[in-house]
This record gives sequence, C-alpha cells and structure tokens, in this order.
Amino acid sequence: MLIERRTKIKNTNGLHARPATRFAEMANKFNSEIFVKTESKEEVNGKSIIDLLTLGARRGTELLITADGEDKEVALDALEGLVNDRFNEDNMETRKGIAVSPGVVIKDAFVLETEGYRIPRHLIKEDEIPKEISRLEEATTAAWKEIEKLEDRVSENLGSQIASIFATHKLMLQDKLLLREFSKKVEEHKFSAEYAVSLVLRVYIKKFESVDDPYLSARVGDIYDIEKRLLRNLLGEKREELKNLTKEVVVVAHDLSPSQIASLDTTKVRGFVTDLGSRNSHAAIVARALGIPAVVGLGTATVDVFGGDRVIIDGNRGNVIVRPDEETIKEYQLIEKDFHVFEERLTSELKDLPAVTSDGREILILGNIEFPRDIGPSLNQGATGIGLYRTEFLFLGSNETPTEEEHFKAYSQSVQELGDKPLIIRTVDLGGDKFFPANSNTELNPFLGCRSIRYCLEHPNVFKSQLRAILRASAFGNVKIMFPLISSLQELRKAKDIVKEVMEELNQKGIDFDEKIEIGIMIEVPSAAVVADDLAKEADFFSIGTNDLIQYTMAVDRGNEKVAHLYSPAHPAILKLLKMTITAAEENNIKVGICGEMGGEVEYTILLLGLGLREFSVAPAMIIPEVKKIIRSVTYERAKEVAETVCSYNDPAKTIEYLRNIVREIIPELIY
Repeated sequence: MLIERRTKIKNTNGLHARPATRFAEMANKFNSEIFVKTESKEEVNGKSIIDLLTLGARRGTELLITADGEDKEVALDALEGLVNDRFNEDNMETRKGIAVSPGVVIKDAFVLETEGYRIPRHLIKEDEIPKEISRLEEATTAAWKEIEKLEDRVSENLGSQIASIFATHKLMLQDKLLLREFSKKVEEHKFSAEYAVSLVLRVYIKKFESVDDPYLSARVGDIYDIEKRLLRNLLGEKREELKNLTKEVVVVAHDLSPSQIASLDTTKVRGFVTDLGSRNSHAAIVARALGIPAVVGLGTATVDVFGGDRVIIDGNRGNVIVRPDEETIKEYQLIEKDFHVFEERLTSELKDLPAVTSDGREILILGNIEFPRDIGPSLNQGATGIGLYRTEFLFLGSNETPTEEEHFKAYSQSVQELGDKPLIIRTVDLGGDKFFPANSNTELNPFLGCRSIRYCLEHPNVFKSQLRAILRASAFGNVKIMFPLISSLQELRKAKDIVKEVMEELNQKGIDFDEKIEIGIMIEVPSAAVVADDLAKEADFFSIGTNDLIQYTMAVDRGNEKVAHLYSPAHPAILKLLKMTITAAEENNIKVGICGEMGGEVEYTILLLGLGLREFSVAPAMIIPEVKKIIRSVTYERAKEVAETVCSYNDPAKTIEYLRNIVREIIPELIY
C-alpha cells in the first residue's frame, strides 16, 4: 500500500544538483519505489537525479514524497529527515583572508582552474553514460602517454632519479580504485566526465592537505598535475574562458596572473577570491583599480568552493562566506546597500569641490588607470586628470607586440576624453610579475632582471614604437611621458636620448607633436630616492611608486604571502625615503606626486600631506572622494604635526594604529 509524506524545502538554494544527488543516493538505498511531486510539477522518480532536477523546486516548495514497498516507512523517515536537515547543504563556512579591495558583493562562484577554465556542474542523460565513460578512458590513456613521453625526456636530460617523479604519476593513472571512482560518479550520479574527475580528485587533495606529514602533503602537487592533464584532454577547446562569462559572478582562483586579469570581463566579474596573494600583489592592485571587492590569501578557497556556490565577499573586513544562510545573506545585503549609499553620498558632496586643506593648501587628485575605459569613472569621481596610465594591457592581452597604431589609438582616445586635463603615460612596465607572451625569455629572478625601463632599453624598437605613438598623441592634448624603475642618472639619460631620436624622426616626417612635452620618472627603487637630487635636475617631475619602493627597500616579494607581513608603507626607512624624494623635488622646483598604492590608502593621506606631497594619483576611482574628504578636513599645519609624530615612531604597527584612529574620526565608515 502506497504511503506519503509532505515536507517543505528549507535549504537556501533549493533542490539543485547537490541536494538532488543526496536525495537520490539515499532513495537508492531502499527497495521501495519512491516518487516525488510538487504542486506545479508531475510526479518524478525519486531515485533519478535528473528527474528530481526537473522539479525546479526552490526554497519553500512543498514536496509530496510517496513510497511503496517493504521498507517504505523507513525510506520516508530517512528522506523526510534529509529534507528537514536541509540536505546537509547549508554548511555555511566563513573564511578569513586579507582584505585588498573594499566593498561587499553576493554572487555565485566561478571557480577558475589554474589553466584558465572552470568545471561547471553538468549532468548527462542515461543514454550518454557509455560515451562519457569512453571519454574518461580516452583522456586517461592520453594523459598516461603524455607523462610517459615526459618521463623519457626528463630521464635523458636530467637522469632517472628526477624522472621517477613521473613514474609515480603514471601509477596514479593506473590505479584501478581511482579510475573506478571516476566511473562511478558518471554511472551513478550522471555527472560529466570532467566534473567527475574534478570532484574525485579535489576530495583527495583535501585529504592530503590535512595530513600532518610534509612528504604526503607535498603530493598535492602531483594530484593537481594529474587533474590538469585529464581535464585538458577532456575539455580540449571547449573550455569556458574567463573573458566569455554569461552572467555576473565572483571568481575563485588559486592565483590570478596579470594576463588573466587583463582578459577579465569587468561587466561580469564583480569580485574575486584567491588562495595566494597579499595586499600588494598585482591581482590586489588591479582589483582596487577596477573597484571590485577582493580578498586574497585564503589558502584553500579553490578546494572548498564549488562552481555555482553562493559566496559573499566582504572586502572591507577580509571575510569570505561560502554557502551563506538566508539570515547572513539579508545581513550582507543591508551592508552592501549601506556601503553603496555612503559612496554615492560622498561622491555627490565632493565631486565638484577642490581638494584643498582647511587652511588653503591646494592638492591635485588624479586617477590611476589600467585601460582607457577607466578614465570616465575617475573623472566622474572628481579626478582632475590621469596621473598614471599603465600601458601593459596592450601587451598582456595579446600574443603579438602591439603596433604603433594600436598604441596611438589607445592614447588618442584617452586624450580626447580628457580634453586639456593631464595624461601621464608610463612607458611599458614589463617583467617582474607581468610576462608578455611574445617575449619567451625567462629569468631566475625577474623582479631584479630585465624589466621596466631596462626592458625598453634592451628592446629599442618596442620602446620607439610606443614613444612615437605617445608623441603623436601629445599633439592633441596635455600628455606627459613617465619612465618606470629608473635606478640611475645614466638610465634616465639613455631613455631621454631615445626620446630625442624619435622626435627627430617625427620632425623629418613632418608629424606634429608637443616639442616641450614633460618627461618624468617614477621613484621606485632605493637608489633613485638616494640620488633624487641629481635626478631632479634632469627630470621634469617625480611620481613615487611605493609598491616597488617598499618591495625593494624591505627585500619583500609583495606577492609572497609568507613574508607579506613585512611589507609596510609605515616602516621608518620608507618614510625617510619619501621625505628625501619630496625634499629633492621641492629644492629643484619640480613637481612630485605619488602613484603607488600607499597614496590610495586613506590612513596615509594626512601623513603624506604632512611630508609635503601635493599630488595624489590613486585607484580605484571610488577612493577619490574619500581622499578628498580627508584633505578638506585637516589643516596643513595639523598634517605636518602628524607627520612629525609618525617620524618619531620606530614601530610600523604603532604608526598605522595612530593614523587609523585619526581617519576614523573623519570617516568612521571606512575604518573597521
């Protein structure tokens, strides 16, 4: 005799793939026939994941579960309990990372694999199972053959001991238990082959990472490598690229390279989370430039989060909440709304007001941009021009060296949008963590190698092409040239000589340009700060690049989370170099500004004012009203007192706490 139970779905995301899988798994443990229906959908087989998904049952939907068979009572007890326990689905997790870009966002996760693609939950039909098993077998065979070839090549070049690493990989791919687990996910749950592989191997990764044994935990890299090989063979060219998103998401990644960031569809990516990174990694800098919330340094986010999970990123406090419950979502929706209201109010109040201290000292606030499209947002927030135009996107977004015309198109478009407002174009800053695909040269220590101005001097044709485009664009607006990573007077002179050569070429061709174009330099290595007085005699302006200045002064890789705590703009050595640079500029009657991240961190605004700085170039655009608010809230005399006090401290933590307390009094919404 048929019996039935009625119960409502209580979990946040309803009867989607994971709850449906758990329901079907439990239903299949019983001999009874089990069916499920809702008010609006016909009865379906409760032992079929696909059938259950067709119900489209959301939170609050009432399910009518029926059973007929010898164990029907026990079956309905178990299934009703599963539904009432929210399918064990709402296991909300709160993770703490490093807050690198402010704001709050609530979106579904796009989990980005290390090779630039994700594995979505994808279910197949019953008649597709044999084909999917065949794909699994073919991918496994192909991956095994790849590893065998690699093993032979490494054995020949480096010896059999090193090659034995790959023998282990081959054995893993021959592990019958592992291969059976892949197949079971396809056969029993009707998962696609790629999702089955990812699901099984991520469970092993979590197990290995939890083992308190350095040797075993180091095997995680082997599993990641096998996963990549299998997925590459399974997906081929069908990968879902980061630049081809179809809906708004938050990206969860192990790390994000500059080239990946350059390909972001910023209309769809509303925030991101990474396993690696620090506050001053390139990914963090770009997140702030884009004005999207970001948290980095979470360790295992890519293992803990699945594609499609609802995720809250709190870029103010550094919290990432995975699979939040309804109460938490409502709480953060209010926080998100309040933050946007605060930003809009500040912008409307200050956009058209000058950045001037309350005792009349005028300050310029400019914007930092990655792309020409960033100019509009900067101007809308009250910027009086662009103080740093990073031009690497022209290189990182392509496998080919950009042509002069491609450069010119980007710069002339920017000039047109700015009118007579200044546009400071930094010559290309390749190297370090920004690798250009067309340049295959690798270095053991790229941050201390042929990067930035050194790269340009080593590749004069690339340098000249960019300079010609900048000079041509200068005929139409207020354009300035800025050289990055100048470390000596000799480098500055060489770069200026090449500018003169390009000017002569343009003159010979009768092409217009600004013959009095200003040429400035970034002060971002200690040697430049130490000889700033000499450099100031031959440069038209300085712009302090604190990101690299701190990195090189403190001998800290800003992308290495293990030493990120040593990276501090408040270190006494950094403050002395800043003061030395500002004084040299003042004494030689040239302008000096700041374009590094320190300039956009509001806790340092008053300190920088007190050190004598009169130009701030900052990102993201939404930070401009905040910096302006602080400037308009203090006197220059008070700022000098603050700077004097800070310079008497020898503890960066004490400095930061002192400065944050001052800012908290002015804009309490910004300091948590």
